[in-house]
Amino acid sequence: MIDGKTSERPPVWLMRQAGRYLPEYREVRARAGTFLDLCYNPDLATEVTLQPIRRFGFDAAILFSDILVIPHALGQDVTFAEGEGPRLRPVNDKEGLEALAPSFDVDRLAPVLETVRRVRTALPSETALLGFCGAPWTVASYMIAGKSTPDQAPARLLAYQDDVFFAALVDRLVDASVTYLVAQLDAGADAVQIFESFAGALPPALFDRWSLGPISRIAEGVRAARPQARILVFPRGAAQRLEMLAQSGIADVIGLDWSVDPDWAQEHVQAHVCVQGNLDPLSLVAGGSQLDAAVDRIVATFAGRPHIFNLGHGILPETPVAHVEQMLRRVRGV
Repeated sequence: MIDGKTSERPPVWLMRQAGRYLPEYREVRARAGTFLDLCYNPDLATEVTLQPIRRFGFDAAILFSDILVIPHALGQDVTFAEGEGPRLRPVNDKEGLEALAPSFDVDRLAPVLETVRRVRTALPSETALLGFCGAPWTVASYMIAGKSTPDQAPARLLAYQDDVFFAALVDRLVDASVTYLVAQLDAGADAVQIFESFAGALPPALFDRWSLGPISRIAEGVRAARPQARILVFPRGAAQRLEMLAQSGIADVIGLDWSVDPDWAQEHVQAHVCVQGNLDPLSLVAGGSQLDAAVDRIVATFAGRPHIFNLGHGILPETPVAHVEQMLRRVRGV
């Protein structure tokens, strides 16, 4: 999917393609227990990972899990409140950091790695399997605030106030992420994606230190252990800093969020690296002729250079299945 081979159409998969918009997912979720119970149950996690492949024939499956399994494995209390998102016991000082495990034990995520092995065995050989982790800035934002916040103000403030603490937390997350991604590749993942969901919250003065730098260290660590590793990076809200990321050589693929203009990205990002994206998830909810036009524009703009068709963020729960089918027909030209 990202080996530079020429194809008549771009490969396609969707972020959060296994999820609440699918009735078969909702059935499994209802009997799984908590959200983390589902993530840590290889039988059920394998099933929901494969569901969108069976229904739509996407060119890639992405492991069903969550970016917060790393802090959970480090010993932080993590729960998911229905309709409210994740809740964590905040780690925002030296004492909180010292309460975490001193090193990351990947065996604590053995059920997730078992899911990777099972999915790879069950997938058609031509379908790629993607593993993933959250970027340190994004994961640290959750760990510090104890929940999602509108502008990641608690983490940004702490990054200004206590540089030593923040660096120590990021270092811990970089090391854990390298170990976790290598383990996913060894278990059968064909490539791994790093989700920097909160890139847009960082001002330019902090972006290199707390986003680009840690992501670069993760990529270097993974490639040092597995030189052939393929790495995708999705820096939501990075705007013009995408060009710097594209020129850095960190990523084999850069995901574009829905706010990025395809014409600008074609010139400044795709000129250097394969791009992925970037249909607005609300366009997929709306459907109709505007969806066809939006798909056509993205496919036409990025044609002739490496491109993976995807959304500009995760698929929304209210998305009609029929609209996903419409999008796929348009991308595939059938």
